[in-house]
Amino acid sequence: MWWPCGWEAVGVAYQPSPLAVGSSLPPLSRPQLAEARRVRAVELFEGGVSNAEIARAVGVCAESVRRWRRVWEEGGTYALRRRAATGRPPKLDDAQVEVVRAALAQGAQAHGFEAGLWTLERVGAVVERVTGVVLSRASIWRLLTGRLGWSLQRPERRAVERNDSEIARWVAHEWPRIKRGR
Repeated sequence: MWWPCGWEAVGVAYQPSPLAVGSSLPPLSRPQLAEARRVRAVELFEGGVSNAEIARAVGVCAESVRRWRRVWEEGGTYALRRRAATGRPPKLDDAQVEVVRAALAQGAQAHGFEAGLWTLERVGAVVERVTGVVLSRASIWRLLTGRLGWSLQRPERRAVERNDSEIARWVAHEWPRIKRGR
């Protein structure tokens, strides 16, 4: 069962949004909040509080508290601290990402492409040209959305022959005439 709790019960001063509060501090991330709960649980372990009370106080299930207590008893407080993400390190380091950012900021046409739109293939070609690293389409997407903060943008499709003044004339004169004719 999920127990509602205030962030104060976790021992953390939670800030929902710097924009909403006007604070310069960023809001706590999900992993930071999870670690804050575990740290608060350790304080309560040391105070002799029962698992059920700790679960209610920090807003988690009793099984999580039992698991945390077991880990704490075996490895101490350090064992409950957040660890860095595991997995393969990224192929591009931060300096290379900044080189790619600068290259992409020049625009697609500056790199010899006819249209000014970026595609994953085009970005991949630029990444390979400026860093020498070949990335898969999935890695290029993660680079763009995760590390560079880009989002998918689709160009508006419009006919080349489109004549906005003729459309306005038709809507103003022809359409009312057609509508009256019914």
